[in-house]
Amino acid sequence: LPAAVLLKDTKLMDVKLGQLGSWLAMRDFTPSGILGAVRRGYDRYYNKYINVRKGGIGGVSMVLAGYIVLSYMWSYSHI
Repeated sequence: LPAAVLLKDTKLMDVKLGQLGSWLAMRDFTPSGILGAVRRGYDRYYNKYINVRKGGIGGVSMVLAGYIVLSYMWSYSHI
């Protein structure tokens, strides 16, 4: 496979700094291309954090920690 095909399919986090200009030139900056990228990003976020098969203690502990910090800020607003 040619290097250009591999570079086009490469994720942004895997692109080297010297290849960044070429990688950006291969992106689709039309409105439909940008909308597709936003949709793919939302789908990846949704499937990773929202639509999980088995929930764990992590989500509950983050909500609890947020409540504790917010409660502390309300109680000690003079600080």
